[in-house]
Amino acid sequence: MKTSRVLVAAAVVVAALAVQLSFLARLPLPGATPDLVLVCVVALGLARGPGFGLVAGFVAGISTDLAPPADHAVGRWAFVLSLVGYAAGLARSETRRSAFVPVIVVAIAAAASVLMYAALGLLVDDPAINWPVVAELLPTAVLYAVVLSPFVVSAVLAMIHRVEPEPVSRS
Repeated sequence: MKTSRVLVAAAVVVAALAVQLSFLARLPLPGATPDLVLVCVVALGLARGPGFGLVAGFVAGISTDLAPPADHAVGRWAFVLSLVGYAAGLARSETRRSAFVPVIVVAIAAAASVLMYAALGLLVDDPAINWPVVAELLPTAVLYAVVLSPFVVSAVLAMIHRVEPEPVSRS
């Protein structure tokens, strides 16, 4: 794995986490908080495949788990974002076929992340997990992720490809 790719991915995750915690979490929006970290993990998976998405998701997730004001067991976001990054990486080849594929992948990832996080909360007896609240947060979480996706995914893909362009296939 090239150092430049890792540095760009680390910068993306750190910046996303900082913006999410310091700005997005404070916005008076209805429903869920926009999840910039999730959209960046999806973008990193789409940029370089499932392995890279898995590692980026784990690093982003463990950072989210440890960042204040975390009020849950460490490892829940790491697990969820690892799976999301891996799954997004599986859709990498499809992103070249349509501009809408990344938006669809982000929407599915947002819905899956909310549901997986809630399911893990039930497994560890988190008293904050309440299925009516989860059902209320799900549509806004997906909506905010979809609204962020055209801007964030294209920017992250451009940064990754600028640092390490993909070889041109001669077929």
